[in-house]
Amino acid sequence: MSRYYFDIRDGDVLCPDEEGIEFASRRAAEIEAAMSLAGIARELPEFGQSRPVGIEVRTDEGPLFQAAFLFETARSRH
Repeated sequence: MSRYYFDIRDGDVLCPDEEGIEFASRRAAEIEAAMSLAGIARELPEFGQSRPVGIEVRTDEGPLFQAAFLFETARSRH
């Protein structure tokens, strides 16, 4: 089992995960990142006012992957 850390990026602010969670596989950590992002999305203000939000996942060996929400408003092409 490996310990995975889920650092939250909220705009320009990074909130490091000091404890981490042990998972048997990277896939389990990917699912946890996706579920955590869904929980964060429920708390965000409406899309036009939200900042970029993501989770940067790492182990003791270093960074592994990032997961993020991308909210863009469709613009008229007049």
